[in-house]
Amino acid sequence: MRIDILTLFPEMCEAVLSESIVGRARRAGLVDIRTHQIRDYTEDKHGRVDDAPYGGGMGMIMQPQPIYDCFQALCAETGDRPKLIYLSPQGRPLTQEIVEARAKEPHLALLCGHYEGVDERVLEEIADEELSIGDYVLTGGELPALVLADALARMQPGVLSGDVCFTDESHFSGLLEYPQYTRPPEWRGRAVPEVLLSGHHANIDAWRKEQSLRRTEEKRPDLYEAYLREQKS
Repeated sequence: MRIDILTLFPEMCEAVLSESIVGRARRAGLVDIRTHQIRDYTEDKHGRVDDAPYGGGMGMIMQPQPIYDCFQALCAETGDRPKLIYLSPQGRPLTQEIVEARAKEPHLALLCGHYEGVDERVLEEIADEELSIGDYVLTGGELPALVLADALARMQPGVLSGDVCFTDESHFSGLLEYPQYTRPPEWRGRAVPEVLLSGHHANIDAWRKEQSLRRTEEKRPDLYEAYLREQKS
C-alpha cells in the first residue's frame, strides 16, 4: 500500500512515521508512506500558500492552487489517481470499520489542512472523502493524518507478527479488548488472574471473551448494545 501525505509540515510527519512499528515497516518496504510539501507548489514568489477569507472573519485560508498542483504532481509521478481523503473535523468519524475498508486500497492521498481550513473549491475538485478523528478542533490536519496512516499501516500484511495482533484488539470485533498482564505474577498485592497462569487455553479464551463483554458493557454501553444487536441479526 502507498500513502501520500500532502502537508505544510512534512518534517513533523516524518518524525513520527520514521519511528516504531510504522518506521520499521517503511524501511522493510511493507508500506510506502511519503510526504509532500504543499508550499513547494505555490506560485507566490514569497512562498505564500494562504490568504484572508472572503466575507471577513478570523484566521487565514489555504489557497486552492498550491494544493491542487501538489496533488496533480503526485498523480503525474505515480501514473494513477489515488483516492484523496481530507482530514477535517467536519468529516465522518474514523472507525475501525473504515480503517479496514481503506486498508484494502492500493493508494491513498491524505490532505492536511491548516489555519482556518482550505478553500472549498479545491475540496470540490479533488477530495473523495472527509474523515475526522473526533469532535474537537486541532491546529492542523497532520495529527489526524498520522493517526490514519498508523491505523492503515498496521493492517498491511507483514507489518505485525500475525493477524491475531489486531483481530483481538479493541474495536476490531465490535468489543473492547480484555485486560492484559505480564510479569511479575504479583505486583503491589495485585495478582494476575489464575486462569491466565493455568495453561488451559480453552479456559483462557472463555475468560477473555467474558472480560471483553464485561468491559465493553461497563465502558462503552453503546458498543455493547450494537454488538448484541449484531449477534441477534
